[in-house]
Parts: sequence; structure tokens; C-alpha cells
Amino acid sequence: MLNMSEGVARLGELADHPVVSTLARVFAAAGRDLAIVGGPVRDALLGRTTHDLDFTTDARPDEILALVKPVSSVQWDVGRAFGTIGARVQGEQVEITTYRADSYDGVTRKPTVEFGDTLEADLTRRDFTVNAMALRVPARTLVDPTGGVEDLLAGRLRTPIDPAVSFGDDPLRMLRAARFASQLEFTVDDDTRHAITDLRHTLQIVSPERIQAELVRLLATDDPVRGIRVLVDTGLVEEFLPEIPALRLEVDEHHHHKDVYEHSLTVLRQAIALERQRHPGSAPDVPLRLAALLHDIGKPATRRLEPGGGVTFHHHDVKGARMARKRLQALRFDAATTTVVSRLVELHLRFFGYAEGAWTDAAVRRYVRDAGDELERLHILTRADVTTRNKRKAQRLASAYDDIESRIATLREQEEMDAIRPELDGNRIQEILGLKPGREVGEAYRFLLDLRLDEGMVGPEEAERRLREWWAARG
Repeated sequence: MLNMSEGVARLGELADHPVVSTLARVFAAAGRDLAIVGGPVRDALLGRTTHDLDFTTDARPDEILALVKPVSSVQWDVGRAFGTIGARVQGEQVEITTYRADSYDGVTRKPTVEFGDTLEADLTRRDFTVNAMALRVPARTLVDPTGGVEDLLAGRLRTPIDPAVSFGDDPLRMLRAARFASQLEFTVDDDTRHAITDLRHTLQIVSPERIQAELVRLLATDDPVRGIRVLVDTGLVEEFLPEIPALRLEVDEHHHHKDVYEHSLTVLRQAIALERQRHPGSAPDVPLRLAALLHDIGKPATRRLEPGGGVTFHHHDVKGARMARKRLQALRFDAATTTVVSRLVELHLRFFGYAEGAWTDAAVRRYVRDAGDELERLHILTRADVTTRNKRKAQRLASAYDDIESRIATLREQEEMDAIRPELDGNRIQEILGLKPGREVGEAYRFLLDLRLDEGMVGPEEAERRLREWWAARG
């Protein structure tokens, strides 16, 4: 809840920041306006810690650069065409942008860059009223031409101008509405929400890279579920991640099963809780959160209604892994993230066989081998995937997973499981079997790896004997 007296005090602290006071002095001496704008002002009023210092000014880019050079250690002007100059001042990164009055053609996302003359006009072209406030420095005057303070008090997201015009200027703002709903725990204004529904198709002109970046920011918030609901309820998510609304499977009176959409959102929340519990203070694990959200996307394509009211989703893990890979590639996620997420989706059911009957040590080793570097994420995802309301069943599954983690720890101590390899390397295999590098060496290597996983360490001599037997049996 916004406390105005505390908010005003925070604004004063923001103005007293050494970097702010230094730049305010420099620009005032040159007869130029300077204001802190957007997120830092919003966060100060909300009592949140801010990590960015963004400024706006009536000075043009060349003059900005000339003014900041004497008080900064480094400057960059990659955004000069858009009026932005970056600099490092007293060890902190800042961006200073000339007032803008851009126009858009409604066909592409690229604006016709036009510099403005007033702070108020610059603010009205921003995405939401809560981000359209500025603090003039050194005067310490709050400028709020669109009612941002009132919307902060109401916990409301609203565009400074007609939302149809605002989203027409930049459709990505619709996705940002979902992200800020999660980040600030705010409600999207009705008119704004309706405009998203009406204009959702315009997201098609936004590049996959920009959509991906905004999705990552949403998933990195403390509670991305709130924003995901905005995306689904408005239909916007169908433009870039249609697998999520597809989880809302129709349930008839004869074939009952869990609501897969709600289950997936619960798994996401539980994964985040476990992530914080097991790794306090760590950065948000976006690949894990993506896997939690997408882990069941293979279910709609594999659903089968069985006689007697049963429902099955055979091989939805494998199908879902392929679907996840394809979608993440379309959104231009990097190869590492795509591989991690699709692998977790593929493996997320593996543990449930353990809960039905104790595994051999060989099976535990294979579980570790197949998970590889993603074992800890798989631990979290698998635990989070238990959403049953049956307390006895939930406790049984939790105990079973405690047991498998304990066995993995014991085997690691005994066998250095993180570095499981055959007891004979490729060179030795070639010497024993008289082979040259090629497919047959790889097959022999996999045979020895299976031997290691099944029986543990048998010793080099026994490994060689088994290898020769295997090779002779091949004929």
C-alpha cells in the first residue's frame, strides 16, 4: 500500500543520491532541464529499491554527451539515434534521453524518431501512468500529468492515453501490462484489458526476440502467475505461446481429470517456492520456470478417453518435449535454454516409477546420468509436480523423493556419480578390439557405460573381459 508521506521522503532520498545530485548540478549550470523518470520514481513512491537511474532532458544527444563527459568514467552512444546517451557516473550506469514525441506508422514497430520540447508531452507517450511520472532535479518537483499517483494508490495499470492508440503505437506494451501486473501486483484497468483483447493480433508485428525478452522478465517476477492469467484471459498469449491456453481441456461428465491449466500454474508457483527454499538469494531460474509452465503441454495432443471414464495421456512427456523445443526456437531462445527446458519436460515423469517401487542402484545411476547437469532442476520440477489434494498421497510421494535424493547422495560419495564414465576409454577400446575411430567404437563405449551404470565399478580387467565377450557375441 502506497504511503504518501513515506513516498515523499523516498523521493527526497532519490534526489539526494550522489549520482543524481551530480548530474542535476551539471545540467542546471548549462541551463538545461533534467528529471528522473519512470521506474525509479514509481519504485520510490512504492518504497521499493530501484536499480536503474533513467533521466530525461530537453538537451539534444550531442549536448548530453558533452555535459556528462567531465563527470563520467565512460560514455556510450549506441542509442544516439533515439536520443539516448549512456554513461557510468561514480560507478553507476545511467541513461539520459532527450524528450521524445515519436510517431508510429501502425505497420511496423519502428517509430519515426522526433525529439520533443516538454517533459509533460514526453511522459504522455509512455506505456502506463505509473511509469509516466518524473522528478525534476534539482528542484525536486514531482510531475504527474496522467494520474500516476492515483493509479499507484489504486494498484491499477492504465495507459496515459487511449489504450487503443497506445498499443497501436507499440503492441509490446500489451505484454508489458501482464509483466507489470505480476511485478507490481497490480490489476489491469478494464479499458486497458479490453483493448488488449481487441488488439492482440497486432502483436504479430513485434519481433520474436522482443516478445521473448518480455516473457523472460515476466517469468522472473516473484509471482508470474498473475501476469500469465492476464495473457490467457485476454487471448494475447495465443499470439506467441498458444500451448498454454490449450491446456484448458474440455472436461465432460463421464471423463474426469485434473484441470491441466490450473495444475500447470500451481506447479509453477510451487517450483518458485522450492527454488527459493533450496537456493535462497539466487537469481530467478527462468529455464526451470519455463519447464514448470510447459511440462504438460503434450497432454492435449495425447489425451485418450477410455471406456469407463478414464483419461490417459500416454507419452505426453516426449510429445511435450518436442513441442517445447519447437516453440522456444520460434521465440528465439538460445540453444542452451531450449535444450534445458525440453530435457526437463521429457524427464518430468521419470520419478513416478520410483514411487511405485524401489529402484535398483543401476536405475538411480541412470536417472542421474539422464538428468546430467539438470539434476537439481529436475528435483525441483518433480517435487513441484505433486499437486494432489490427497495429503496421504502427497506425503508418500514427498517421502519417496526424499529417499531417491538420499540414495543419490550416498552413491555420489561411493562412486563419484557426477563423472560416471566407462572404465575403459575410447583409445583403450580401439587397442583391445583393433578398431579405428568410428561408429563401432561409440557402440562399444555405450556398452561399457551401461555396464558401469548397471553394476558400478567392476575393475579394468573385468571390463575388458566383458568387452571382448560382447564383441565376440556380435559376430
